[in-house]
Amino acid sequence: MIHTINHGNIRELRLNRPPVNALTGDLIVALRQAVDSAAKEGVRALVLSGTPGRFCAGLDVPQLVGLDRRAITNLWLELYALMKALACSPIPIAAAIIGHAPAGGTVLPLFCDWRVMAEGEFKIGLSEVQVGIPLPAVILAALRRQVGPRQAERLASSGLLMSPAQALEIGLVDELVPTEHVVERSIEWCKTLLALPSEAMLATRREARADLIGIFRRDLDSEVKKVVTSWWHPATQATLKALVDRLKKK
Repeated sequence: MIHTINHGNIRELRLNRPPVNALTGDLIVALRQAVDSAAKEGVRALVLSGTPGRFCAGLDVPQLVGLDRRAITNLWLELYALMKALACSPIPIAAAIIGHAPAGGTVLPLFCDWRVMAEGEFKIGLSEVQVGIPLPAVILAALRRQVGPRQAERLASSGLLMSPAQALEIGLVDELVPTEHVVERSIEWCKTLLALPSEAMLATRREARADLIGIFRRDLDSEVKKVVTSWWHPATQATLKALVDRLKKK
């Protein structure tokens, strides 16, 4: 589900779960473990990528609607652990958003250091409310940090999906390049950072990201309980099942 490609001391973690790199519990755990182990293995920077045209479609709703409450709780706990691993990584992470990135596909880059997205007819945004899921507070806090309070309110409340150009304009992503150059540009960004005096760069990075890391000092167990309760709300379940029915007809 994840291809590991080493570019010298920079490691690319490429999501590879066809057709759209949708997130399952197994993929979430595998990605968290890959992020956690990188620095211990001497890797100095990470690039998180996907397959051309499809970075990540978010949670695999068709698979998840069949899970029981315990399994859903475990899935959200693992997702929170993945977000924390990205935010707290001791080495820089560039998100190479190589295509569509709705919902969870936007969440993962929020906790990275830099976001390079492909130009073109792609969509990105936190569309959770469109399927009846209130945006979790941890994700909203990271979004607010990235784009500011007013834009975060607008994007989160509406579940807006936008073009790469619109995402760049509001600061949701940091740079746009043609699809074939997204990974290359992400690696270049990592190399530029790694060319700086290491101790000074890493110490300043830790200080600059202290607010992002601080998001995970709140009562996360209580927050996950709220998310799971929202997941099992009858209206949310009806919306999720309607979504699955639409996807089956495509």
